[in-house]
Amino acid sequence: MSKYDWAAEHAGFRRRGSEQAVKRTARYRIRASAFSAYFLLGAGAIVMLFPFLWMIATTLKTPQDVFSLSLIPPEATLDNVRTLFAETLYATWILNSLVVAVITTVSVCFFDTVVGYILAKFTFPGKTVIFVGILSTLMVPTEMLIIPWYLLAAKLELVDTYLGVLFPGLISAFGIFLMKQFMESVPRDLLDAARIDGMGEWGILLRVVVPLVKPALATLCILTFLGSWNAFIWPLIVTQTPEHLTIPVGLAFFSSESGDSGSWTLIMAGAAISILPLLAVFLLFQKQIIRGIAMTGFK
Repeated sequence: MSKYDWAAEHAGFRRRGSEQAVKRTARYRIRASAFSAYFLLGAGAIVMLFPFLWMIATTLKTPQDVFSLSLIPPEATLDNVRTLFAETLYATWILNSLVVAVITTVSVCFFDTVVGYILAKFTFPGKTVIFVGILSTLMVPTEMLIIPWYLLAAKLELVDTYLGVLFPGLISAFGIFLMKQFMESVPRDLLDAARIDGMGEWGILLRVVVPLVKPALATLCILTFLGSWNAFIWPLIVTQTPEHLTIPVGLAFFSSESGDSGSWTLIMAGAAISILPLLAVFLLFQKQIIRGIAMTGFK
């Protein structure tokens, strides 16, 4: 082997060695960045889950151990849950919140879908003015609407009734905006083809448009249910008797009536049980939400 061949081969070894070193460095950087990402995500998950873990732990504690710093109850018990249902109106509050949240969610999804479809796919005089007027209501704080709502409820004799709690949230301006924006992405050719086949507007909406905007509809359902279930100010004002309270107002009323340490275990038990319907709704619609997030980049 000549000295030139040896030099060329040696240069090739060095080049391959440097390439392998670069690849190893890149792999180390990828692993380090992945470790950093998982570490930050894990730390954030712990911070967010800690209050829920503390709530569940307090639910299982006895009144004597309520102020202990341990997440594992020394003597786990379900007496707090049994006492909550046996000695309070908690079951009635759950039923009230469930009725209000379900009716509100169904109403909002129906009316917002219809109005969003009309604003997205029909042309008529004053369409822009109507849409701007709907959006302008989002700029008005809820606190400014409470007095007009209460006066209207008192005039219609709806105070301390289910309908009195329901009527301010039966239709949502945000939901109309959300459904309109999604429905504008539905091709008009599909709608024209359905009309040529003899399908009516209700059939087009239910059988053509709604299946294409399921992610937006699922998101609207979850947000509406969460907002209605956690609503506090308006149910607090419009309800007067304990039998008509919702979960947030009922827990606040219950906590104000009791001042001993035993009440904290009951309050935590009530709060822990109240999140179960929210988890059920999220698990029911999570696939649609993930699909909507995935489709966002393709729109």
